[in-house]
Amino acid sequence: MDKKDLAIIGDGEYKKLLLDLKEKVRRSQLKAAVKVNYELLDLYWNLGKEIVEKQKQYSWGDSFLKLLSSDLRKEFPDVRGFSAENLKHIRYWYIFYNDYLIGLQAVTQLSDIERRIKSIPWGHNQRIMYKCKDAQEALFYVNKTIENGWSRTVLEHQIEGDLYIRLGKAVTNFDNRLPDVQSELAKQTIKDPYNFDFLTIRDKYDERELEEAC
Repeated sequence: MDKKDLAIIGDGEYKKLLLDLKEKVRRSQLKAAVKVNYELLDLYWNLGKEIVEKQKQYSWGDSFLKLLSSDLRKEFPDVRGFSAENLKHIRYWYIFYNDYLIGLQAVTQLSDIERRIKSIPWGHNQRIMYKCKDAQEALFYVNKTIENGWSRTVLEHQIEGDLYIRLGKAVTNFDNRLPDVQSELAKQTIKDPYNFDFLTIRDKYDERELEEAC
């Protein structure tokens, strides 16, 4: 490294530029991760809906999930979310919230709640739905996770510590802002393995399909 390079590195304006660019990169990474996460969870929601409706309509048992898992994994071998076990989690997730959502009248309220649920990683959702007694309590922890940028470990700790009870079951309003880029929630959203797997593009997609998806 020559003297000119050293001079630039030590320059205050360069340091300011570098910090600014690092922040922009992190924000862009987070925005992209949040969008991918939402699309994945939206797929899971609709998949759960289809599974529940078809099992009810045709009286299909768990063998249906095994067959569906096998066929989906043949087509998308790198996507871990299509295991039979995860399909059961997806089905339970849909049922867990759907009974609560049916009782709501306002369409805007329905869409807002769905948007909240799909705004946190799948791992967070699993911990919430299996550790909470009902959807009302679950939504409290969904909101708090987004509000505070909780990691899965912190989320579990708060649930086990009965924060919902201690705060009087107050449900906070959903904030549309992204979590802080330095928060554990942001980091886990960016690094979520389900999101990475979901982005695997198969070779068979042609140019027209990709253009139509944009």
